[in-house]
Amino acid sequence: MSKILYLASTSRSRQVLLQEAHILFECIGHGADEEAADRSMSFPDLLQQIARDKMDHALLQPGTHEGQEIFVLSADSMGYDAQGVIHGKPTDREDAIKKLKSLGEKAVTGTAYCLDKKRWDGNTWVMLERQERVIESRYRFVIPDQWIDRYLEHSWAMIASGAVAVEFYGAQFLEWIDGSYSAVMGLPMFELRQDLEKLGFFD
Repeated sequence: MSKILYLASTSRSRQVLLQEAHILFECIGHGADEEAADRSMSFPDLLQQIARDKMDHALLQPGTHEGQEIFVLSADSMGYDAQGVIHGKPTDREDAIKKLKSLGEKAVTGTAYCLDKKRWDGNTWVMLERQERVIESRYRFVIPDQWIDRYLEHSWAMIASGAVAVEFYGAQFLEWIDGSYSAVMGLPMFELRQDLEKLGFFD
């Protein structure tokens, strides 16, 4: 029987990536407060801490039997511009345009994930093994002013970190990338496959 990956995220991009990789998954919620993370930490540490917090607050159903094992994935993505300002998802259209203009020139997007193998033991989920990654990618994503309205209408900009949606409609504005394309989308699939193998997900 194929195993299921429990994804503590509602990201449409992450769902698409897992679907394309033929990884069975189920979306679950989490109760983490992403704004509570210490913003004085380094960018990679901040991303990893948020991913861990999401894992710690993943809304998992009770196990069906003692010794049941499951796999759970949480993740977070953000970007920063040339001035070091960190950008998450846009709050509105005006904020999206502001982020696009600041992140367009040689920006960086980082994605962190936390992958757990857990066991139902004594009426609670116990973490058996954990794999963590932080992947940063540099890119140039340029949208001429006359294209912004169409980009915002047809892309996933409003739910993307920094309003940068490089998939589907947005792909035509990605000039170059140095790093992981899937990580910019929201999940570094090469590294995730490696870590799922380490935890026995494909056995």
